[in-house]
Amino acid sequence: MSAKFRYSLHAREELLRRSIPQAVADEVLRHPEQIVIERASRKTYQSRIDFGDGKVFLVRVIVDDMPEPPVVVTAYRTSKIQKYWRQP
Repeated sequence: MSAKFRYSLHAREELLRRSIPQAVADEVLRHPEQIVIERASRKTYQSRIDFGDGKVFLVRVIVDDMPEPPVVVTAYRTSKIQKYWRQP
């Protein structure tokens, strides 16, 4: 587990269900390509990741910043990178 974040039970279950290794989510949290401010205290940490088959997915890790340490609420990967990628 990442030292700066705690994973909710739901987030751990979703990582398993969606075949996203926790090490990948930890890496996105440590070195996100982007952090997108969502609503209230939520932020999405996201990075483009190649899962080894040559197809790149956007891994999005949703974090609630209010508790200490912040809580990973859920995570998923999507092929719709342009839908979520924020241009500077």
